[in-house]
Amino acid sequence: MASLAAFWRYGVVKTLRKWKAAALSPVMAARGEAAVRSAYGVLMVPNWQDTTFRYCIFGTYGRDLADLLLGQSKDFVFVDIGANQGLYSLIAAQNPRCRQIIAFEPVPATHARLAANVSLNGGAERTVLHPLAIADSVGEVTISVAEGHTGTATLAGREAGKPAAGGVTIRTIDAPLVDPLLAGDLPMFVKIDVEGLEAVVIAELAKTASFARVAAIFYEVDDRWASAGEIEALLRATGFTRFAKYGRGHHYDVLATRS
Repeated sequence: MASLAAFWRYGVVKTLRKWKAAALSPVMAARGEAAVRSAYGVLMVPNWQDTTFRYCIFGTYGRDLADLLLGQSKDFVFVDIGANQGLYSLIAAQNPRCRQIIAFEPVPATHARLAANVSLNGGAERTVLHPLAIADSVGEVTISVAEGHTGTATLAGREAGKPAAGGVTIRTIDAPLVDPLLAGDLPMFVKIDVEGLEAVVIAELAKTASFARVAAIFYEVDDRWASAGEIEALLRATGFTRFAKYGRGHHYDVLATRS
């Protein structure tokens, strides 16, 4: 029964939402609205040519992370690594228990949309935006940005010397520079969506003094280019003991929490 429910929720329903986004996006784009309210209740600057934006508007990503963020009942800080246009930062800001949002989005054009969306929804006084990527080195690198789908921007493959299609120069920072950006006292809920470099980001976070305050990490896994076992082993070695899977097939999310 559990597998059938997962098939319906992550297979059928998600596919129907994708079809809805494809069918209705041209109609909504023609309205020329200055701001569009997404299925998650937050406003976003129109970006209809982008698949990631359309999925935000039509709720294609489902309610898993949104409900986790809105359901937090104690004061916390939300750290959004790979924030893109800011959907989950905006959702976190709807929860009054979220005392601060720290968002990392290194692609300049996407970061500009993130900043505009934060301004649209209020909560800017609680939100800190960093035009940076977390990596295992400090400097400037080229990130691959697919035309029409900003959510697939990735640094994966650069170590192997592969050229980046649609390349954009971004700035990266490692653990010593990340640590002061996370300074504080409250527990942190971290979201990581970096298209294949999740293990690298987690390894850098684990080197920081701030990592002791991380209570939960919601991260993306794609078995085609990431090892779920490697990431889980890394997190278990740093005190995480519970792992809940959200999704099915080769592309899914995991929530890791401490006891």
